[in-house]
Amino acid sequence: MNNRETHAAWKYHDGTKHSYSSIREHPHLLDWANRPQPFKIYPKVEPLPLPRDVPQTGVTALSAISEPAPSSCADSVPGLPDLARLLYFSAGITKQRAYPGGEIYFRAAACTGALYEIELYVVTGDLPGLDAGVYHFNPADVSLRLLRKGDFRRNLAQATAMEPAVAQAPATIICTGTYWRNSWKYQARTYRHFGWDNGTLLANMLAVSAASGLSAEIVLGFVDTEVNRLLDLDTRREVSLCLVPIGRTSESSLPAPKEAPALGLETIPLSQHEVGYPAMLEMHDASSLASAEEVAQWRGKPPVVPPNAPPDEEVRLQPLPEEEEPKDTIEQVILRRGSTRTFDKTASITLAQLSSILDCATRGLPADFLQPPGEQLNDLYLIVHSVQGLRPGAYFFRRNQNALELLKEGEFRAEAHHLGLEQDLPADACVDIFFLADLKRILEQYGNRGYRAVQLEAGAIGGRIYLAAYAQHLGATGLTFFDDDVISFFSPHARDKSAIFLLAIGKPLKRKP
Repeated sequence: MNNRETHAAWKYHDGTKHSYSSIREHPHLLDWANRPQPFKIYPKVEPLPLPRDVPQTGVTALSAISEPAPSSCADSVPGLPDLARLLYFSAGITKQRAYPGGEIYFRAAACTGALYEIELYVVTGDLPGLDAGVYHFNPADVSLRLLRKGDFRRNLAQATAMEPAVAQAPATIICTGTYWRNSWKYQARTYRHFGWDNGTLLANMLAVSAASGLSAEIVLGFVDTEVNRLLDLDTRREVSLCLVPIGRTSESSLPAPKEAPALGLETIPLSQHEVGYPAMLEMHDASSLASAEEVAQWRGKPPVVPPNAPPDEEVRLQPLPEEEEPKDTIEQVILRRGSTRTFDKTASITLAQLSSILDCATRGLPADFLQPPGEQLNDLYLIVHSVQGLRPGAYFFRRNQNALELLKEGEFRAEAHHLGLEQDLPADACVDIFFLADLKRILEQYGNRGYRAVQLEAGAIGGRIYLAAYAQHLGATGLTFFDDDVISFFSPHARDKSAIFLLAIGKPLKRKP
């Protein structure tokens, strides 16, 4: 199916909506005995351990989140310690907890259901401390495994239609999604989760890269079959989602492309058996790009610019002054971060705290699908429950004016409880942030691949919100929702938009000893 045949994205999106009736008419019981393994393991490939005593950057979290990655013409080549820092603070294990069926290994970035379906690979030339090759990162033992020996960077560059950030990068990290590891719990809705979970991981990766003085960019335009072949993926189970070129080199030419024959490397099965959800595979195939020419054409699409009507009433945001910003480093915040399980519904946050979160998280992502830089596909709508200096109600975030437009005033905890799949978290939070997008406009310009882009961007902005909240010792958690009811609640302002993501922010409820 062609990327321009956008009925495929609409079919998937509409077919995976949650409603009050759908979750009751189609209950899904988890098969705990068949829970997938949390890691991709190559049992016959020797590990290359990564250094674990890498020094921290010393850069504060809010600075790392909000400041753009270096983009100077000077060479910026990561060494093995830099790669170790990036990989660990993006996907490494930061804590673990026992449960009746075994242990849960919590990672550096938030992930739906703590299932961690995003895998990381590295394609690199010769680096200080690392030979050129194609590697897989295993968080279980913090190591790389060499899949292909040699410099395959031109293969990758050609697959991106010679995207300069990829062609000039000493190393590129590739993110993939493993269907079954997430669909075991979330079924066909997993393809949405690919964007959310890849995005939260990218928020960490971009922040740590900026703190390390290395340029980084999200590249979504590539020939899918070429990248999948290079990584030797079984595309019925795992697919490439995006590329992140790291650093910059002034090399005038890349080595010639290399043959990338099938490897047939053994991996340990995730479960005794897997359940397939064809809707996800159909959505991915329909959003794939087949040639470098198609990639170049796709990347050249004009930006999506939503209409900008004047507000009825707005509140200007007031971020924390620099001297009052928290000083915790980005690494300290990532290690502390988790998904809040219970909010203190009697607590409140300040307008300055909320302002800093929104300001840091929405300054623009470095991504090939956002041109010019600073554009954004998702709109942010808020239900404010308890923010000092802000009346309770529903708001629209006017990003270019750095202001909140009041849509309707009132106490909406009961409505938030319903919209968030009747969970207590969105009702008990201080504020709920809903990501809504004009899918019609996005799909018209970017085709089905625009669906990947809007979900990925929501996850990345959501990941920055996580980090900015935890930097201020607040809590945050991502949630699912009743799609159409969200649109109804924020209408008429949100008419004709689609619900993409939801994040709740508040103060964690301290457990009694």
